[in-house]
Amino acid sequence: MPKGIGEIPSLRLEVLQNFVTKFQGPANLALMNIFGQSDSPSDTIRWESQEGGRGMAQLKAPGAPTPKSAPEGMAEHSAKAAFWGDKRYFDEEFLNNLRKPGTESGYMEASQTLANNLATMIRRCERRKEWFFSKMFTSGSFTYERAQGVKATVNYAIPTTHKVGLTTDYKWGTGTKANILGDVMDCKGLIADDCGGQVDYMMFNRTVLRYIAANSSILDLLKKSNYGDGDLFKGNRNSIVGVNTNVLGSLLDIPNLIVYDELYEVKAFLTGAVTGSSTTVIPVSDAGDFVATGTLRFYDSSEGTWEEETITSVQVEAGTVTVGTAPTASFKAGEDYVTMKRKYIPDNMVVFFTSTVDGEKIAEFKRAPFGLDRHYGIKTDTKETWDPDGINLRVQDKGLPVLYHRDGLYILTVE
Repeated sequence: MPKGIGEIPSLRLEVLQNFVTKFQGPANLALMNIFGQSDSPSDTIRWESQEGGRGMAQLKAPGAPTPKSAPEGMAEHSAKAAFWGDKRYFDEEFLNNLRKPGTESGYMEASQTLANNLATMIRRCERRKEWFFSKMFTSGSFTYERAQGVKATVNYAIPTTHKVGLTTDYKWGTGTKANILGDVMDCKGLIADDCGGQVDYMMFNRTVLRYIAANSSILDLLKKSNYGDGDLFKGNRNSIVGVNTNVLGSLLDIPNLIVYDELYEVKAFLTGAVTGSSTTVIPVSDAGDFVATGTLRFYDSSEGTWEEETITSVQVEAGTVTVGTAPTASFKAGEDYVTMKRKYIPDNMVVFFTSTVDGEKIAEFKRAPFGLDRHYGIKTDTKETWDPDGINLRVQDKGLPVLYHRDGLYILTVE
Protein backbone atom coordinates (compact mmCIF):
# COMPACT_ATOMS: atom_id res chain seq x y z
CA MET A 1 0.00 0.00 0.00
CA PRO A 2 1.36 3.50 -0.81
CA LYS A 3 1.92 6.22 1.73
CA GLY A 4 -0.11 6.53 4.93
CA ILE A 5 -3.83 7.02 5.05
CA GLY A 6 -3.46 10.62 6.26
CA GLU A 7 -3.20 11.77 2.63
CA ILE A 8 -6.65 10.31 1.78
CA PRO A 9 -9.18 13.15 2.28
CA SER A 10 -12.10 10.80 3.00
CA LEU A 11 -10.21 9.23 5.91
CA ARG A 12 -9.12 12.38 7.70
CA LEU A 13 -10.45 12.31 11.23
CA GLU A 14 -12.27 15.62 10.92
CA VAL A 15 -14.08 14.31 7.83
CA LEU A 16 -15.00 11.05 9.56
CA GLN A 17 -16.24 12.88 12.64
CA ASN A 18 -18.46 15.07 10.46
CA PHE A 19 -20.24 11.89 9.43
CA VAL A 20 -21.23 11.39 13.07
CA THR A 21 -23.35 14.55 13.02
CA LYS A 22 -24.86 13.62 9.67
CA PHE A 23 -25.85 10.05 10.56
CA GLN A 24 -26.39 10.24 14.31
CA GLY A 25 -29.79 9.74 15.89
CA PRO A 26 -32.11 7.61 13.73
CA ALA A 27 -35.55 9.22 13.85
CA ASN A 28 -37.26 5.95 14.82
CA LEU A 29 -35.36 5.48 18.10
CA ALA A 30 -38.04 6.97 20.31
CA LEU A 31 -36.67 6.82 23.86
CA MET A 32 -33.31 8.49 23.23
CA ASN A 33 -35.09 11.25 21.30
CA ILE A 34 -37.36 12.08 24.25
CA PHE A 35 -34.64 12.65 26.84
CA GLY A 36 -31.55 14.83 26.68
CA GLN A 37 -27.97 14.15 27.65
CA SER A 38 -25.19 15.73 29.67
CA ASP A 39 -21.52 15.05 30.34
CA SER A 40 -20.13 13.26 33.38
CA PRO A 41 -16.73 14.42 34.68
CA SER A 42 -15.46 10.82 34.79
CA ASP A 43 -16.45 7.31 33.72
CA THR A 44 -17.96 6.77 37.17
CA ILE A 45 -21.52 7.95 36.64
CA ARG A 46 -23.09 9.41 39.78
CA TRP A 47 -26.68 10.56 40.16
CA GLU A 48 -29.40 11.06 42.74
CA SER A 49 -32.93 9.78 42.34
CA GLN A 50 -36.03 10.35 44.37
CA GLU A 51 -39.50 9.07 45.12
CA GLY A 52 -42.25 11.50 45.98
CA GLY A 53 -42.46 15.22 45.45
CA ARG A 54 -44.63 18.30 45.91
CA GLY A 55 -43.12 19.14 49.28
CA MET A 56 -44.06 22.44 50.87
CA ALA A 57 -41.88 24.82 52.89
CA GLN A 58 -42.59 24.96 56.62
CA LEU A 59 -44.00 27.98 58.36
CA LYS A 60 -41.63 29.93 60.64
CA ALA A 61 -41.93 32.73 63.12
CA PRO A 62 -40.28 36.08 62.36
CA GLY A 63 -36.72 36.08 63.66
CA ALA A 64 -36.71 32.28 64.16
CA PRO A 65 -34.26 29.89 62.44
CA THR A 66 -35.50 28.43 59.19
CA PRO A 67 -36.56 24.79 59.71
CA LYS A 68 -34.52 22.08 58.05
CA SER A 69 -36.25 19.71 55.65
CA ALA A 70 -35.24 16.16 54.75
CA PRO A 71 -34.94 15.11 51.12
CA GLU A 72 -37.98 13.24 49.87
CA GLY A 73 -37.09 9.63 49.16
CA MET A 74 -33.60 10.49 47.93
CA ALA A 75 -31.11 7.80 46.93
CA GLU A 76 -27.56 8.07 45.64
CA HIS A 77 -26.38 5.89 42.76
CA SER A 78 -23.01 5.17 41.20
CA ALA A 79 -21.98 2.95 38.30
CA LYS A 80 -19.13 2.66 35.86
CA ALA A 81 -20.05 3.79 32.36
CA ALA A 82 -20.70 1.18 29.71
CA PHE A 83 -18.38 1.20 26.69
CA TRP A 84 -19.37 -0.01 23.23
CA GLY A 85 -18.19 0.21 19.67
CA ASP A 86 -17.94 -1.26 16.18
CA LYS A 87 -15.00 -1.86 13.82
CA ARG A 88 -14.62 -2.71 10.12
CA TYR A 89 -11.63 -3.52 7.92
CA PHE A 90 -10.89 -1.97 4.50
CA ASP A 91 -8.24 -3.49 2.25
CA GLU A 92 -5.53 -2.02 -0.01
CA GLU A 93 -7.59 -2.10 -3.20
CA PHE A 94 -10.44 -0.20 -1.57
CA LEU A 95 -8.05 2.42 -0.13
CA ASN A 96 -6.32 2.99 -3.46
CA ASN A 97 -9.70 3.74 -5.05
CA LEU A 98 -10.17 6.45 -2.44
CA ARG A 99 -6.97 8.11 -3.74
CA LYS A 100 -8.58 8.95 -7.10
CA PRO A 101 -10.19 12.30 -6.35
CA GLY A 102 -13.03 13.71 -8.30
CA THR A 103 -13.40 11.86 -11.58
CA GLU A 104 -12.91 8.11 -11.51
CA SER A 105 -15.91 5.84 -11.00
CA GLY A 106 -13.84 3.69 -8.66
CA TYR A 107 -13.35 6.65 -6.37
CA MET A 108 -17.06 7.46 -6.28
CA GLU A 109 -17.97 3.85 -5.59
CA ALA A 110 -15.40 3.55 -2.81
CA SER A 111 -16.49 6.83 -1.21
CA GLN A 112 -20.10 5.68 -1.19
CA THR A 113 -19.09 2.34 0.32
CA LEU A 114 -17.13 4.11 3.03
CA ALA A 115 -20.06 6.42 3.83
CA ASN A 116 -22.52 3.52 3.95
CA ASN A 117 -20.31 1.48 6.25
CA LEU A 118 -19.67 4.39 8.58
CA ALA A 119 -23.38 5.23 8.69
CA THR A 120 -24.17 1.62 9.58
CA MET A 121 -21.61 1.58 12.39
CA ILE A 122 -22.86 4.87 13.83
CA ARG A 123 -26.44 3.65 13.79
CA ARG A 124 -25.41 0.38 15.44
CA CYS A 125 -23.90 2.44 18.25
CA GLU A 126 -27.08 4.51 18.52
CA ARG A 127 -29.20 1.36 18.72
CA ARG A 128 -27.07 0.18 21.64
CA LYS A 129 -27.78 3.48 23.35
CA GLU A 130 -31.51 2.95 22.76
CA TRP A 131 -31.13 -0.57 24.17
CA PHE A 132 -29.85 0.92 27.44
CA PHE A 133 -32.86 3.22 27.64
CA SER A 134 -35.30 0.43 26.80
CA LYS A 135 -33.86 -1.89 29.45
CA MET A 136 -34.10 0.89 32.04
CA PHE A 137 -37.73 1.57 31.09
CA THR A 138 -38.93 -2.04 30.69
CA SER A 139 -36.82 -4.00 33.20
CA GLY A 140 -35.46 -1.41 35.59
CA SER A 141 -31.97 -2.92 35.29
CA PHE A 142 -29.44 -4.36 32.85
CA THR A 143 -26.08 -6.12 32.82
CA TYR A 144 -23.06 -5.15 30.72
CA GLU A 145 -19.38 -6.02 30.44
CA ARG A 146 -16.60 -4.18 32.23
CA ALA A 147 -12.80 -4.57 32.08
CA GLN A 148 -11.33 -8.09 32.05
CA GLY A 149 -14.73 -9.59 31.24
CA VAL A 150 -16.28 -8.62 34.58
CA LYS A 151 -20.06 -8.24 34.41
CA ALA A 152 -21.68 -5.19 35.99
CA THR A 153 -25.37 -4.62 36.72
CA VAL A 154 -27.19 -1.31 37.09
CA ASN A 155 -30.44 -1.45 39.09
CA TYR A 156 -32.57 1.69 39.00
CA ALA A 157 -34.61 0.70 42.09
CA ILE A 158 -38.04 1.25 40.54
CA PRO A 159 -40.69 0.80 43.26
CA THR A 160 -42.40 -2.59 43.21
CA THR A 161 -45.79 -0.86 43.05
CA HIS A 162 -44.70 0.61 39.71
CA LYS A 163 -43.89 -2.80 38.16
CA VAL A 164 -47.21 -4.60 37.82
CA GLY A 165 -48.21 -7.85 36.11
CA LEU A 166 -51.86 -8.58 35.40
CA THR A 167 -53.35 -11.84 36.63
CA THR A 168 -54.79 -14.37 34.18
CA ASP A 169 -58.39 -13.13 34.07
CA TYR A 170 -57.37 -9.49 33.58
CA LYS A 171 -54.78 -9.88 30.82
CA TRP A 172 -55.47 -7.59 27.89
CA GLY A 173 -55.23 -10.20 25.16
CA THR A 174 -56.50 -13.44 26.68
CA GLY A 175 -58.26 -12.44 29.91
CA THR A 176 -62.04 -12.74 30.20
CA LYS A 177 -62.24 -9.74 32.53
CA ALA A 178 -59.75 -7.37 30.86
CA ASN A 179 -60.26 -3.80 32.11
CA ILE A 180 -57.94 -1.68 29.97
CA LEU A 181 -59.46 1.66 30.94
CA GLY A 182 -59.31 0.77 34.61
CA ASP A 183 -55.67 -0.30 34.36
CA VAL A 184 -54.72 2.94 32.59
CA MET A 185 -56.55 5.02 35.21
CA ASP A 186 -54.81 3.12 38.03
CA CYS A 187 -51.42 3.82 36.47
CA LYS A 188 -52.10 7.50 35.91
CA GLY A 189 -53.47 7.90 39.41
CA LEU A 190 -50.50 6.17 41.05
CA ILE A 191 -47.92 8.33 39.24
CA ALA A 192 -49.88 11.49 40.07
CA ASP A 193 -50.18 10.50 43.74
CA ASP A 194 -46.56 9.39 44.14
CA CYS A 195 -44.63 12.15 42.38
CA GLY A 196 -47.18 14.70 41.16
CA GLY A 197 -46.40 14.00 37.52
CA GLN A 198 -49.01 13.63 34.80
CA VAL A 199 -48.59 10.68 32.45
CA ASP A 200 -47.84 12.13 29.04
CA TYR A 201 -46.32 9.05 27.38
CA MET A 202 -47.75 5.56 26.83
CA MET A 203 -45.60 3.19 24.75
CA PHE A 204 -46.30 -0.29 23.42
CA ASN A 205 -45.93 -2.22 20.19
CA ARG A 206 -48.51 -3.29 17.63
CA THR A 207 -49.26 -6.57 19.41
CA VAL A 208 -50.62 -4.67 22.40
CA LEU A 209 -52.38 -2.24 20.04
CA ARG A 210 -54.33 -5.19 18.66
CA TYR A 211 -55.43 -6.11 22.20
CA ILE A 212 -56.67 -2.57 22.79
CA ALA A 213 -58.44 -2.33 19.42
CA ALA A 214 -60.28 -5.61 20.04
CA ASN A 215 -61.41 -4.75 23.58
CA SER A 216 -65.21 -4.51 23.75
CA SER A 217 -65.21 -1.73 26.36
CA ILE A 218 -62.92 0.43 24.22
CA LEU A 219 -65.01 -0.22 21.13
CA ASP A 220 -68.24 0.63 22.96
CA LEU A 221 -66.85 3.95 24.15
CA LEU A 222 -65.71 4.81 20.66
CA LYS A 223 -69.03 4.21 18.97
CA LYS A 224 -70.41 7.25 17.21
CA SER A 225 -73.24 7.58 19.73
CA ASN A 226 -70.84 7.67 22.69
CA TYR A 227 -67.56 9.24 21.61
CA GLY A 228 -66.47 11.52 18.79
CA ASP A 229 -67.30 10.27 15.32
CA GLY A 230 -66.59 6.61 15.92
CA ASP A 231 -63.36 6.97 13.99
CA LEU A 232 -61.03 4.58 15.83
CA PHE A 233 -60.31 2.88 12.50
CA LYS A 234 -60.24 6.03 10.35
CA GLY A 235 -57.88 8.93 9.73
CA ASN A 236 -54.31 8.94 11.07
CA ARG A 237 -53.91 5.19 11.49
CA ASN A 238 -51.20 2.80 12.52
CA SER A 239 -50.14 1.39 9.15
CA ILE A 240 -50.21 -2.25 10.27
CA VAL A 241 -53.12 -2.51 12.72
CA GLY A 242 -55.27 0.20 11.13
CA VAL A 243 -56.12 1.98 14.40
CA ASN A 244 -56.25 5.76 14.74
CA THR A 245 -53.88 6.29 17.66
CA ASN A 246 -54.85 9.97 17.93
CA VAL A 247 -58.41 8.97 18.80
CA LEU A 248 -57.19 6.33 21.23
CA GLY A 249 -54.82 8.79 22.93
CA SER A 250 -57.63 11.32 23.23
CA LEU A 251 -59.88 8.72 24.85
CA LEU A 252 -57.19 7.75 27.37
CA ASP A 253 -56.18 11.42 27.86
CA ILE A 254 -52.51 10.70 27.14
CA PRO A 255 -50.89 13.25 24.76
CA ASN A 256 -48.18 10.96 23.40
CA LEU A 257 -49.47 7.48 22.66
CA ILE A 258 -46.61 5.81 20.78
CA VAL A 259 -46.84 2.49 18.95
CA TYR A 260 -43.16 1.53 19.02
CA ASP A 261 -42.22 -1.40 16.79
CA GLU A 262 -38.50 -0.71 16.38
CA LEU A 263 -36.29 -3.83 16.51
CA TYR A 264 -32.67 -4.57 17.25
CA GLU A 265 -30.76 -7.61 16.00
CA VAL A 266 -28.24 -9.73 17.88
CA LYS A 267 -25.73 -11.85 15.95
CA ALA A 268 -23.14 -14.40 17.10
CA PHE A 269 -21.01 -17.01 15.35
CA LEU A 270 -21.17 -20.62 16.42
CA THR A 271 -18.11 -21.65 18.43
CA GLY A 272 -18.98 -25.34 18.27
CA ALA A 273 -20.69 -27.65 15.81
CA VAL A 274 -24.48 -28.02 15.95
CA THR A 275 -25.68 -31.50 15.01
CA GLY A 276 -29.09 -31.62 13.36
CA SER A 277 -31.97 -33.05 15.44
CA SER A 278 -29.58 -33.46 18.38
CA THR A 279 -27.90 -30.28 19.71
CA THR A 280 -30.07 -28.01 21.90
CA VAL A 281 -27.31 -26.21 23.87
CA ILE A 282 -25.85 -23.87 21.26
CA PRO A 283 -22.27 -22.53 21.81
CA VAL A 284 -21.95 -18.95 20.55
CA SER A 285 -19.24 -16.29 20.42
CA ASP A 286 -21.23 -13.94 22.70
CA ALA A 287 -24.47 -14.86 24.49
CA GLY A 288 -24.84 -11.56 26.33
CA ASP A 289 -27.73 -10.03 24.36
CA PHE A 290 -29.82 -13.12 23.71
CA VAL A 291 -32.93 -13.55 25.86
CA ALA A 292 -35.23 -16.44 26.78
CA THR A 293 -38.48 -16.61 24.74
CA GLY A 294 -36.70 -14.99 21.81
CA THR A 295 -36.47 -16.68 18.41
CA LEU A 296 -33.02 -18.02 17.45
CA ARG A 297 -32.41 -18.15 13.71
CA PHE A 298 -29.68 -20.53 12.47
CA TYR A 299 -27.93 -19.49 9.24
CA ASP A 300 -26.01 -21.84 6.95
CA SER A 301 -23.52 -19.46 5.32
CA SER A 302 -22.58 -21.75 2.43
CA GLU A 303 -26.12 -22.82 1.50
CA GLY A 304 -27.85 -19.52 2.25
CA THR A 305 -30.58 -21.31 4.21
CA TRP A 306 -31.93 -20.83 7.72
CA GLU A 307 -34.34 -22.21 10.31
CA GLU A 308 -35.70 -20.98 13.63
CA GLU A 309 -36.19 -22.34 17.15
CA THR A 310 -37.38 -20.76 20.42
CA ILE A 311 -34.80 -19.86 23.09
CA THR A 312 -35.58 -21.42 26.49
CA SER A 313 -32.58 -20.13 28.45
CA VAL A 314 -29.32 -18.21 28.11
CA GLN A 315 -26.06 -18.92 29.95
CA VAL A 316 -23.95 -15.80 29.47
CA GLU A 317 -20.86 -16.98 31.37
CA ALA A 318 -20.86 -20.34 29.59
CA GLY A 319 -21.45 -18.68 26.21
CA THR A 320 -24.41 -20.88 25.33
CA VAL A 321 -28.01 -20.45 24.24
CA THR A 322 -30.45 -23.29 24.84
CA VAL A 323 -33.34 -23.91 22.45
CA GLY A 324 -36.49 -25.93 23.09
CA THR A 325 -36.05 -28.11 20.00
CA ALA A 326 -32.85 -28.94 18.13
CA PRO A 327 -32.65 -27.56 14.59
CA THR A 328 -33.25 -30.04 11.77
CA ALA A 329 -30.04 -29.22 9.87
CA SER A 330 -26.44 -29.26 11.07
CA PHE A 331 -24.31 -26.11 11.32
CA LYS A 332 -20.54 -25.51 11.36
CA ALA A 333 -18.47 -23.76 14.00
CA GLY A 334 -16.72 -20.53 12.93
CA GLU A 335 -18.62 -20.39 9.63
CA ASP A 336 -22.32 -20.45 10.43
CA TYR A 337 -24.04 -18.09 12.82
CA VAL A 338 -27.24 -17.35 14.74
CA THR A 339 -29.31 -14.20 15.12
CA MET A 340 -32.21 -12.97 17.24
CA LYS A 341 -34.47 -10.00 16.56
CA ARG A 342 -36.09 -8.31 19.52
CA LYS A 343 -38.40 -5.34 19.96
CA TYR A 344 -37.28 -2.57 22.32
CA ILE A 345 -40.74 -2.73 23.94
CA PRO A 346 -41.74 -6.41 24.40
CA ASP A 347 -44.99 -7.82 23.02
CA ASN A 348 -46.50 -8.23 26.49
CA MET A 349 -45.73 -4.84 28.01
CA VAL A 350 -46.95 -1.24 28.21
CA VAL A 351 -44.72 1.53 29.58
CA PHE A 352 -46.27 4.69 31.05
CA PHE A 353 -44.27 7.67 32.23
CA THR A 354 -44.35 11.35 32.93
CA SER A 355 -41.53 13.04 31.04
CA THR A 356 -41.06 15.71 33.76
CA VAL A 357 -41.63 16.15 37.49
CA ASP A 358 -41.65 19.74 38.75
CA GLY A 359 -40.21 20.79 35.40
CA GLU A 360 -37.27 18.37 35.58
CA LYS A 361 -36.79 15.53 33.09
CA ILE A 362 -37.18 12.19 34.83
CA ALA A 363 -34.24 10.69 32.91
CA GLU A 364 -31.30 11.52 30.70
CA PHE A 365 -28.18 9.98 29.19
CA LYS A 366 -24.86 10.66 30.92
CA ARG A 367 -21.96 10.70 28.49
CA ALA A 368 -18.58 9.60 29.87
CA PRO A 369 -15.15 10.73 28.63
CA PHE A 370 -12.90 8.26 26.83
CA GLY A 371 -9.70 8.29 24.82
CA LEU A 372 -6.59 10.35 25.47
CA ASP A 373 -8.46 13.48 24.36
CA ARG A 374 -11.35 12.89 26.84
CA HIS A 375 -13.87 12.68 24.03
CA TYR A 376 -17.63 12.78 24.73
CA GLY A 377 -20.14 11.04 22.47
CA ILE A 378 -19.62 8.96 19.35
CA LYS A 379 -16.05 9.06 18.07
CA THR A 380 -14.50 7.67 14.89
CA ASP A 381 -10.85 6.83 14.31
CA THR A 382 -8.63 4.62 12.13
CA LYS A 383 -5.58 2.38 12.49
CA GLU A 384 -3.32 1.13 9.69
CA THR A 385 -2.45 -2.56 9.45
CA TRP A 386 0.39 -4.31 7.62
CA ASP A 387 0.41 -7.70 5.87
CA PRO A 388 -2.19 -7.49 4.59
CA ASP A 389 -2.21 -3.75 3.99
CA GLY A 390 -5.37 -1.97 5.08
CA ILE A 391 -7.04 -0.01 7.83
CA ASN A 392 -9.49 -0.65 10.61
CA LEU A 393 -12.20 1.99 10.93
CA ARG A 394 -13.59 2.22 14.46
CA VAL A 395 -16.63 3.86 16.07
CA GLN A 396 -17.00 4.08 19.88
CA ASP A 397 -19.18 5.62 22.58
CA LYS A 398 -19.39 5.54 26.38
CA GLY A 399 -21.99 6.39 29.01
CA LEU A 400 -25.13 5.28 30.86
CA PRO A 401 -28.77 6.39 31.11
CA VAL A 402 -29.86 7.65 34.54
CA LEU A 403 -33.30 7.82 36.11
CA TYR A 404 -33.96 10.77 38.45
CA HIS A 405 -37.59 10.09 39.39
CA ARG A 406 -38.10 6.40 40.06
CA ASP A 407 -41.83 6.77 40.58
CA GLY A 408 -42.39 8.70 37.36
CA LEU A 409 -42.37 5.39 35.47
CA TYR A 410 -44.92 2.55 35.47
CA ILE A 411 -44.25 -0.82 33.82
CA LEU A 412 -47.37 -2.89 33.14
CA THR A 413 -47.11 -6.48 31.91
CA VAL A 414 -50.40 -7.12 30.15
CA GLU A 415 -49.93 -10.70 28.95
